[in-house]
Amino acid sequence: MDVSLPSRDALKAQAKRLRAGLATNGHQITHSQALEAVAHQWGARDWNTLCAMAKNTPQPTYRPGQAVSGRYLGHPFTGLVKAANARGRDYWGLTLRFDAPVDVVKSAHFSALRQQITCVVDASGCSAQKTSDGTPHVVLHDHWSAA
Repeated sequence: MDVSLPSRDALKAQAKRLRAGLATNGHQITHSQALEAVAHQWGARDWNTLCAMAKNTPQPTYRPGQAVSGRYLGHPFTGLVKAANARGRDYWGLTLRFDAPVDVVKSAHFSALRQQITCVVDASGCSAQKTSDGTPHVVLHDHWSAA
């Protein structure tokens, strides 16, 4: 099974947890020793090798109740994630509930309001589905990297 490496920040956090976990059991190690141990766990020769292999961009994480904002069919929105499930490393299935309904019709003669949608977004927060002009149906702003 091929497992993708997490970001450098996630690997550093893993080393920090390892060091803290060992300390609670009376085993003191330095931060560098923890980094080297994490590198070996991921199959790298040393921390510098692992660091070069890993990206430094955080991976998105979505969870129910999380506030989101972005654009749906070109219209700005704010809302909440009602449901989220990871679909591999780079995709998320989301159900979004908008704070205010979004009119998805451009006609002046009638309206079609949506307050909740289901979508699949990639790691950048964009859906693969696009409108006829090439704009993604859903574009989420980057809320997950601050978490």
